[in-house]
Amino acid sequence: MNSALPARSVAVVLGTRPELVKLAPVIHRLGDATRLIHTGQHWDDAMSGRFLQELGLPRPEVLSSIGGTSRAVQIGRSLEQLDALFTGDRPAAVVVQGDTNATLAGALAANARAIPLVHVEAGLRSHDVAMPEEHNRVLVDAISDVLCAATPENRANLLAEGIGADRISVTGNTVVEAVRRHLPGAGRRTALLARHGLVRDRYVLATVHRPENTDGPATLRTVLSELAALATDEVPVLLPLHPRTRARVEAERLGDLLAGVRVLEPLGYGDFLALARHAALLVSDSGGIQEECTVLGRPLVVVRRSTERPESMADFADLVAPGPELGRLARLRLAEGDRGLRRLAALPSPYGDGLAAERIARLVASAAEPTGPAESAGPAGSAGSSPALAA
Repeated sequence: MNSALPARSVAVVLGTRPELVKLAPVIHRLGDATRLIHTGQHWDDAMSGRFLQELGLPRPEVLSSIGGTSRAVQIGRSLEQLDALFTGDRPAAVVVQGDTNATLAGALAANARAIPLVHVEAGLRSHDVAMPEEHNRVLVDAISDVLCAATPENRANLLAEGIGADRISVTGNTVVEAVRRHLPGAGRRTALLARHGLVRDRYVLATVHRPENTDGPATLRTVLSELAALATDEVPVLLPLHPRTRARVEAERLGDLLAGVRVLEPLGYGDFLALARHAALLVSDSGGIQEECTVLGRPLVVVRRSTERPESMADFADLVAPGPELGRLARLRLAEGDRGLRRLAALPSPYGDGLAAERIARLVASAAEPTGPAESAGPAGSAGSSPALAA
């Protein structure tokens, strides 16, 4: 597919581990045409470096003095450094994904130099103006030349905002490919469960990292208390502790609330998918897990004020703010037992047929041509054409 693209001619700009996961299938399709640039928003060798290796990605160019700074500083410093890179070695196209500060900086840098811009996962909307990511994604969509909408609902959001239909393609979501490629085989999953002393379909896997749940001590205390209250000897609660959350727990002296759960170090992507695949329930504030649960066929309680992924809420997930309702909804899902898990496993994912990266790579190649806007990459198939993974 990428034979017509010169080496390192497409700049893929990202800054967080979820972006690495989502863009890996596209990068594999683009091959040597990829010029990977990491803003350093989530950069540390132990975490991002491990993800690069696990996902089979090339070592990126890494910007400096970005991680750990404020939103405005991250965007400003990233934009300045990206502009210098694009001035010295102009790419034929720039690819960004999602709604992070790195996404916005990459988009603005491309726009400032009139470089064709491709936005992967365009059109997500939470309609929550308190969410910084909502502002990022709206701004990026407004200036993108090619908008890769994961679902028909995302396309409808873009059209409602006056974005021309000729700029939008429904591609599906690359999360389907990422999960299928990186979910370990049955033998490795069985070994991992044994190592943690777990019985399949008899534990809860939770993650907490968003500022709305971690930055206020009262909210963080509520979330951790509800998770601890869910745990029993028969159904333990596993909590891979995000560095941000660990720091807040220590700062607010909330460590006693972790006594009721099994705290794990952050997991690699494959190990996380393996544990998620056999969990009786997932509890998380992550956007990506809202998609991954539909491919894995697992129920999810989303601990957030709002969501930009309503497609997951139809069957797989429930949205709840921190508080007693979290525990109530979690117990209702757990009470469905094996019957509920079988029902979800039989349902298709709303995020496409697993061919999103192929469509996106064709759109990128077309955008990188001197002739201008990309051609249609073809339909992503009807929503729900990708069934959840079988056992």
